[in-house]
Amino acid sequence: MPPIKALTRKSKRQVGTKSLVGILTGSPNDLPTVVKVRETLLELGIPCEIVVASPHRTPDKVLAYLKRAHTEGVQVLIGAAGVAAHLAGVVASHTRLPVIGLPLSGGSLSGQDSLLATVQMPPGVPVATVAIDGARNAALLAARILALQYPKIDAALKRAAQKDRARYDAASTQALAKLSGA
Repeated sequence: MPPIKALTRKSKRQVGTKSLVGILTGSPNDLPTVVKVRETLLELGIPCEIVVASPHRTPDKVLAYLKRAHTEGVQVLIGAAGVAAHLAGVVASHTRLPVIGLPLSGGSLSGQDSLLATVQMPPGVPVATVAIDGARNAALLAARILALQYPKIDAALKRAAQKDRARYDAASTQALAKLSGA
């Protein structure tokens, strides 16, 4: 079997050089949303990689990646899939690493089927699940898990939260000023 190709991009602020987060998606069509996960992780200095592997179309590729992820030190996995796909559940059934499910919109049910397939896991196969298309929250949850072990990630999360609060406060002030006619 040929080696799995993963999209990776390193940042000078990263904790290390190996990927700490593996982001799996079942379809290349999902990459525009999945790239948002990577962007958030890289903003926080967290090395990550994206792998396109379907539990239905390329199940051997999924299992080969999980084996490689374990040996190469990946610590958190994110499974992104739409249309009732069970990528995060399949991943969680083959690993002890924390798995975050990212249900994606699309299909006739606009992601509701994906959300239910991701969140309704049987006992013993836990998958933390974020909102439909909740790419940023998936990345932030992975970062919070890693922050328990990496003080630099914890500090980066604190800075990001402060920046988000400042942006919210500025937007609120502008909105109230427009409302009052100032």
